Amino acid sequence: MNDPQTGADVRDLGAIPSVEVISRAALMLMSAAAERLGLSESGDHRDLDEARRLITALAGLVTAGGEYLGPHAAPIKDGLQSLQRAFREESAVPDAPGAGPGEKYTGPVF
Repeated sequence: MNDPQTGADVRDLGAIPSVEVISRAALMLMSAAAERLGLSESGDHRDLDEARRLITALAGLVTAGGEYLGPHAAPIKDGLQSLQRAFREESAVPDAPGAGPGEKYTGPVF
């Protein structure tokens, strides 16, 4: 399929394996959460409310789709836990264990 705006060939979504779609969505959520936590080089987009939403969405995706990720599951789960820990460190008033972003899906992260 040819994208009329860019002229580039674009794969039909029906041809992309589900593991790739889930992995890409997870990586996008991870990257956006890291930006909102101020972990990027610029650190200009720090917003903990937004980070909380993104981390919670990532936790839901990983919990619901984890069984389909195969060997990709472990690194994605590790990335999620790193973001959850970073959120806890960045927060002026840390959430109680189990109440942090995404912890209703993953359990407490310390």
